[in-house]
Amino acid sequence: MQDITQALSRCANAVEAHLERLLPSVSTAEGEVVEAMRYSALGGGKRLRPFLVMESAALFGVDPSRALQAAAALEMVHCYSLVHDDLPAMDDSDLRRGRATVHRKWNDATAILAGDGLLTEAFTVLASPESHPDAQVRLELITELATAAGAKGMVGGQMIDLSPDRAKLDLAGITRLQALKTGALIRYACEAGAILGQAQREERTALRLYAEDLGLAFQIVDDLLDHEATPEETGKPTGVDSDAGKATFVGQLGLEKARVRAEELVVSAKSRLDIFSGKAQLLREIATFVLERRS
Repeated sequence: MQDITQALSRCANAVEAHLERLLPSVSTAEGEVVEAMRYSALGGGKRLRPFLVMESAALFGVDPSRALQAAAALEMVHCYSLVHDDLPAMDDSDLRRGRATVHRKWNDATAILAGDGLLTEAFTVLASPESHPDAQVRLELITELATAAGAKGMVGGQMIDLSPDRAKLDLAGITRLQALKTGALIRYACEAGAILGQAQREERTALRLYAEDLGLAFQIVDDLLDHEATPEETGKPTGVDSDAGKATFVGQLGLEKARVRAEELVVSAKSRLDIFSGKAQLLREIATFVLERRS
């Protein structure tokens, strides 16, 4: 596990430095929202999604600087979603990554604008030739991220999560919800590497299936942590979904069966990578990391 921890740390440091370059402070009137964008995007998080972009791209020999550009764009979208998810109209959270949420540090309006700013800036980043010299590749990166982040992906999942019917979802309903809300960006993270590498169809399919298993395992572990971990471990409030009466994997399966299901999904995810042989070792290790994480 030490190797994957070090690899995650190296990726996080690279992404942090790149985000710092892409989101410089400004001294003009709009500087306050830029600082809120920087606050939400810099200085925290495992950077799991950027790691998946970088490692999936490495399978195809993609220039790391191009992969880093796509990884940073995806992290901007992820951070925007966290800023908006924490708002009073959604989860009403005071804590994120061990510090005050954006709307608590500033106010609701600034948090909304900061999220909007990160989302839109992400597409500027992908549209840059730094992402790829081929405009068609850049267009596919943009199109797929827009789909993953929108009503057919993360936003659609969030709408289901906020629905009054959320408490009544069965296991199939929860699985679909999380495949949209959490899984869509994880799928994009893996497919972005394949897009950058102009991979063969079977290679891209293998990465998509890996990501689907991984994303579901990630959410089941999140549900387990919501029951078993402390806010100090996770860096955010725990027990939120259960206290709100929301249907969860743990609520449907119980703790032990949920844990077993997560383990099965990780085994399945790793098997999807057989097509890449030894080149995908870090992607296999990150699946174990997702299973064993405490935050």
